[in-house]
Amino acid sequence: MYAIKDRKAVKIDAITFSEIGWQESDIEEILRNSIDMICDEEESMLIVGRQVKNEMLGRSDLTAVDSNGNIVLIEIKRDRKDIENRKEAFEFQAIRYAASYATIDSIEDLVTRVYGPYIDKYKTEFELGELTPYELGIRKLNGFLRENGAEAAFNHRQRIILVASEFDEQTLSAVAWLNKNNVDMCCFKLTPFKIGNEVVLYSEKLLPLTEYDDYYVNLLDKASPIIKGGNKRAITRRSLPKIDSMLEWGIIKPGDLIVAKDRQEEGVLLKNGHIEVNGRELSLQLWLKEIFGWSSVQTYNFAIHKESGKTLSQLREEYLSKIASETTDDN
Repeated sequence: MYAIKDRKAVKIDAITFSEIGWQESDIEEILRNSIDMICDEEESMLIVGRQVKNEMLGRSDLTAVDSNGNIVLIEIKRDRKDIENRKEAFEFQAIRYAASYATIDSIEDLVTRVYGPYIDKYKTEFELGELTPYELGIRKLNGFLRENGAEAAFNHRQRIILVASEFDEQTLSAVAWLNKNNVDMCCFKLTPFKIGNEVVLYSEKLLPLTEYDDYYVNLLDKASPIIKGGNKRAITRRSLPKIDSMLEWGIIKPGDLIVAKDRQEEGVLLKNGHIEVNGRELSLQLWLKEIFGWSSVQTYNFAIHKESGKTLSQLREEYLSKIASETTDDN
């Protein structure tokens, strides 16, 4: 990372969380309030628990439900040293916790054991009114699943997200192997930088990759994993085009009105991909989070282009299908 000073680029080196005196609880709280840092814009997520104790007296850091109805376990370690000093491997600890969530067989069970106590703990962040934490939890979780079309799929699967400022090769190797064997686990690298008195965090998804072999550890020579072909970008998982590409293509344009799905709230699309609402400039994700009250929202499924009446996802899909068809015709 570089800072610009007097028209010159000054390199800013990454630091560790321990160097700035942060504990895991500090990172936990940041992610609890800003889980979209480790979410794709294509998924919604609702935080439902923090420091949940299981039957074996272990405590999971954060618990969420995603837009597919999966329960998501989020485990956090500050730095690589914290991972390597554990008696039990980082990923195996997370698997044990995730296994305990597999026993939850209903929405009511999750709210009783996890979400209700979470709402009660953070009651100042919720509008309870005359409702109990359990009643509000049932209402919010049912609404989240219904609007994401995931009611029938609740907790059919469990996901694991591992977060740290740096991962050791053994952990990455194990996660790559687990992914290839149908365990839904990913690794996010959260790198802190110190700029003056402020801390800047850079979030990067390390796994899963398109090619899992790229992170397998060669047990014969214990060297650091090598990126095949020397081209790291070539093996990064492909992602769908974002709002900046859609503006460049001209399928949406600055000044267009964007409406929140099944809501009355609307705003004006800006040339940088943000939205202006009542004189405030917000990212689409932040705007939708405020409206729906979720931890993260599927931006392209819940933002409606008012003129066409279509979601941004539908407009994008139509454009990509058209390009694919034209390419096929040319061949």
